Amino acid sequence: MKKHLLLSLLLIIIVTTESVFPQTPNSSDSVKSAYSPQRVKLLATTGGLLYAGSMTGLYALWYKDYPQSSFHLFNDNKEWLQMDKVGHSVTSYSISQVSYNACRWAGISTRKSAWWGGATGLGYLTVIEILDGFSSEWGFSMGDMAANTAGAFLFTGQQLLWGEQRITMKYSWHNTIEADYRPDLLGKDNSERWLKNYNGSTFWLSANIASFLPLETKFPRWLNLSVGYGAQGMLGGYQNPTEYKNQPLPNLQRQRQYYLSFDIDLRKINTKYKSLNTVIHTFNILKIPMPTIEFNQGGKVKGYWLYF
Repeated sequence: MKKHLLLSLLLIIIVTTESVFPQTPNSSDSVKSAYSPQRVKLLATTGGLLYAGSMTGLYALWYKDYPQSSFHLFNDNKEWLQMDKVGHSVTSYSISQVSYNACRWAGISTRKSAWWGGATGLGYLTVIEILDGFSSEWGFSMGDMAANTAGAFLFTGQQLLWGEQRITMKYSWHNTIEADYRPDLLGKDNSERWLKNYNGSTFWLSANIASFLPLETKFPRWLNLSVGYGAQGMLGGYQNPTEYKNQPLPNLQRQRQYYLSFDIDLRKINTKYKSLNTVIHTFNILKIPMPTIEFNQGGKVKGYWLYF
């Protein structure tokens, strides 16, 4: 659960950082941007300060209060029905995108920016895994590393192949009853639960349909098709406890959920105000509530007019 809070906080940093280094529109990737040594220096300085500050803060908040050990591996692949692994991929993908945008802002070529983006996303989370490896409370997780690599690969691969992100990773959240039974672990109120409660999290792959069609297509360029993954019934990482504070807990069924939905690609929405466009595009990391079909592990199919 520590990592869920950590990765959620990183996503907050990502949203904030994107407002500093605005996204370069996909169409401009075919245009040679002017290299700016001044911007590169500013980018290197800002990036170094953000890295040093965030790592110092993470160590002070999490690692210093736990005993250290020799470097060791830790197998947590069965925890939280792999929801945390998907979260790692989304975070790695998002950091890669922010780094790419920052490099393009500085005038670095599209190809080099794509490689730098993926390397930054993977490298940042690798350092965190190494810190975990020296903590007796956790350990270096090969499953986490595989997820981190997948997120960075998805971003860099698309930039090198298509010069744009046709498939984006997104996140949505809604409140669930599980947190009422385990407020110590899943959050006491919504300000904590959206960070801690995996039962309410859904991670999405959102594909822009028009980008796969001929340029003359009339299909709306802002409309995406999304597939999502979630899970419910989880009162613990590996299994559900039978009681909490000497009170019996319900026998909830831990199950995976798969979703099919539409989405809105906020990158395709532009106004005449550049600053407003930056704000709109920044929140493209969030899945827009839309009609959704759920297929769950229990064999049931559900429909939602709007799914959050």
